[in-house]
Amino acid sequence: MAKTSIIQRWVRGSLLIMVLVLVAAEAIFLYTSYRELYGGVERAIENRFSTIAGRLQATGTASGGPETSESRAQALRRTVEQFDEKDKFEFMLLDAQGVILATSSGTMTQDLTNGSDFLEALTSSDGVGQARFTTPQGERVMAVTTLVPYTAGNIAALRMVTSLTLMDRQWQQYLLVSVTIGVLAFLLMLWSGLFFVRSIVRPLGEVEATATRIARGDLKTRLPATKYNDEIGRLCGTINQMAEDLAETDRLKNEFISSVSHELRTPLTSIKGWVETIKTIDDPTDENYRRGLSVIGTETDRLYTMVEELLDFSRLQSGIKLQCQVLDLVAEATDAALFVEARIKQEGLQFVYEEPPDPYPVWADPARLRQVFVNIFDNAIKYSDPGGTIFLTLTRTPETVTVSVRDQGRGIAPDDLDKVKQKFFKARNAVRGSGIGLAVVDEIVHALGGRVDIQSALGQGTTVSITLPVYHPGQEHLHETI
Repeated sequence: MAKTSIIQRWVRGSLLIMVLVLVAAEAIFLYTSYRELYGGVERAIENRFSTIAGRLQATGTASGGPETSESRAQALRRTVEQFDEKDKFEFMLLDAQGVILATSSGTMTQDLTNGSDFLEALTSSDGVGQARFTTPQGERVMAVTTLVPYTAGNIAALRMVTSLTLMDRQWQQYLLVSVTIGVLAFLLMLWSGLFFVRSIVRPLGEVEATATRIARGDLKTRLPATKYNDEIGRLCGTINQMAEDLAETDRLKNEFISSVSHELRTPLTSIKGWVETIKTIDDPTDENYRRGLSVIGTETDRLYTMVEELLDFSRLQSGIKLQCQVLDLVAEATDAALFVEARIKQEGLQFVYEEPPDPYPVWADPARLRQVFVNIFDNAIKYSDPGGTIFLTLTRTPETVTVSVRDQGRGIAPDDLDKVKQKFFKARNAVRGSGIGLAVVDEIVHALGGRVDIQSALGQGTTVSITLPVYHPGQEHLHETI
């Protein structure tokens, strides 16, 4: 498909319509002006005829009877001779064949007639005919002929001729002014339209170029600030914010890769070292031999846990299907507590949990819910000092159930508190681990229709609360995929 631009679309669309409207307006104006200008001349001549007929009527020359025919003819001839607007009009009397019988100027030249107005008067219903033509001398004139409504000797029609030179000049002025105004209006529309379109196209061009650079990996590029708080300005702000978020995500990703690489290298180094040591020991009962096997087993479990976290995170990003069912949250939390209780005591910590007597039904995936609990407990254990206490509390409202795990560990810095659930983020006081446990927890809980709340204070501990909706019949079709 051929590329088009907004300017081309504007020219083919809006500008073309505006030009057509302008041309139509010009045509209507010129047509109306032409009709008014030349129609005014015709009406002026017809008014002269009406005035002459009124005078004849007043003097009684049109009062009927064959005996007055000659007197009417004489009256008409006197009217022509005494016509007082000879400088504007040429007044003529015509016979039944259209031959000039008398004129107001006294000349009988045929230059001021072409016969068409007389023929039109003979065939028209009102007995009036009009013609415009150019004389042999090159002068444009208008002739109007009206039939005499009574017998007047051999006089059959009255005719007036006037020059159109002044009217033509005025019409030419109208035409010139109209075309000039039309051209100026077109240029104004073109300029204003191009100015407006370019005010959109130029920023969009910068947006396109900047977005292209961002797509190619240049996350430092930014759009210049715009002075307009419109759609373009907000789009520029959104693009800049997107670039900042991408840069931050890229930074966190790099830090995450570096951190995970370090976390993987530490147990691998320990395993490799003890393998080399064990190779030199032939006695399986040797203390170092047994200690080496223990360290290798511990570090292998640590590696397995980290790899599982990474795989879980990858699966969540790609989308997995949840196997949800009606669960008792109290039973699930109790099972998770029993699973981690031995490790809590091994780390020199106390565990406080009072199991609620009633079940708390929820609609969830048991495997994923167990993973949520284990990750939260794991963080609570890692960030607690020996001698501290971990609290597990379950509460319920008519619509929600909440599981809270509180520790008395080092806490989270206020600047990091809003970011600990972000992908790849690892707090400044974080200990070993991949740093994606809370991100996985947040993804799963949101997929189940719940929320994760974290409250913490440095040196006082952290509380992680998981809130899920209470199960109601009909909820089965919800939260089936992540």
